Amino acid sequence: MQFPGISVQTFDASPAPPVCNAWGAPQAERMKLLRVLALISFSVLGALSSALAAGSILSGPMLGYRAHREIFLWLEAKDAQQVTLDFWLTGKPETKRSITQPAPTPTPAGGQIFHFRPGLLEPGAEYEYTLSLDGVKQDFPFPTRFKTHPLWEWRTPAPDFSFLFGTCAYFNEPAHDRPGAGYGRTLETFRLMGESGADFMLWGGDNWYYREVDFDSTSGLWYRAQVTRREPALQKLFATMPQYAVWDDHDYGENDANKSYELKDEALRVFQAYWGNPSSGEADNPGIYTKFRWSDATFFLMDNRWHRDGDHLDAAAAAGRKTQYGARQLDWLKQGLLAAQENKNCNFKFIVTGGQVVTDFAGASQSFAYYPEERAELLQFIARHRITGVIFLSGDVHFTELARRKISDTQWVYELTSSPLSSGVSRQNVTEHAADPYRVPGTQVQDQNFCQVRIAGPKEAREVIITSIDKQGAVRFTHKIPLSELQ
Repeated sequence: MQFPGISVQTFDASPAPPVCNAWGAPQAERMKLLRVLALISFSVLGALSSALAAGSILSGPMLGYRAHREIFLWLEAKDAQQVTLDFWLTGKPETKRSITQPAPTPTPAGGQIFHFRPGLLEPGAEYEYTLSLDGVKQDFPFPTRFKTHPLWEWRTPAPDFSFLFGTCAYFNEPAHDRPGAGYGRTLETFRLMGESGADFMLWGGDNWYYREVDFDSTSGLWYRAQVTRREPALQKLFATMPQYAVWDDHDYGENDANKSYELKDEALRVFQAYWGNPSSGEADNPGIYTKFRWSDATFFLMDNRWHRDGDHLDAAAAAGRKTQYGARQLDWLKQGLLAAQENKNCNFKFIVTGGQVVTDFAGASQSFAYYPEERAELLQFIARHRITGVIFLSGDVHFTELARRKISDTQWVYELTSSPLSSGVSRQNVTEHAADPYRVPGTQVQDQNFCQVRIAGPKEAREVIITSIDKQGAVRFTHKIPLSELQ
């Protein structure tokens, strides 16, 4: 046998006196030893070569949307040649399937973003998975699993479920932050969320904060998304449950940015790259708006930035009616609400939007009150068409509260505002909204917190249970809304 770089002689196998080498061992034994050493050397060199060639993970994995037979898995790497996703039904390794993706072109921040969409999965099943970069299997400090939606429709009662909701996630970076104490106040909320056992997470906007050094350049936008996504406190949360998101001003552009933002096209590309929503806008009407279903609820994720007129634009000066959503998106929402209302398997309609809806206070917060005609049209549509089970989910104001508003003689809508996850509390907004008549007493929270929303109960008695949990893990309030109150 010949080994590259090693000269080996063959010998006659007839009996002869043993020949000893300098080590005092017979020549035949020396040959065996050389072969073993050569094999070990090649194995070590091969492993070392693979390790040196392998890229590295910057952040992730993160779960995105979930359907009956498909899920979304996200990863950002650096210097990888390819990434392989292996997945199989839990406890059935013989069902393993693989998807290998070559490395995409790096982003302006240098990362390589991978989107995996394993399809034709089993409904209502759990899968385990591994990720390998350039042939090297990666290890994570948390289980790597995902689930698919159960096929319950027309078969069983709607499954109970819970989700997390929060907004305003600020992570300090002293080199680029404003002078003074850091605006990010805690990371504990994210640790608690990762351990909550909820089914999915809804990010309601300001999911990262573009700084002045970010929002005036393409590379700055990509950098901020990348450095935020790499935060260690987020990794378990991202891997444990599906993540859905809308944006608000700070993860769209600069503070209070509207449709005039000059880098909005790039901001949209960043959002689409870093989140795993099922879709984004429509082919001829850009934006991030989309919807998804979970058990007996439909979630409408709204875009309150791409088409937004400035808050302080005189309505008489608007090109058409002063708008936050734009006519096309508002019509899309109306049509979607009608479709959900006609679906006998849908009891709840959650409308997720960056700013508050039912309050009449505006001031420093960017509420729907700045767009009175558009808001009136939406609320009147809900009342006129008897759209039941409507709850708005919002953020922006840096405090949490539950509100409710009567929109007809017999119909109410609720709104949960959850803020902030980690940024500071806005004392100005708290003061301006102090006398809000729509607030449910005892539900204002002026601290870093998140909300867990649970939908449970038999068909005739479904209810929404909302719990606010602060950064110490303490429950700040719990409120139940029977479906009957949303009829």
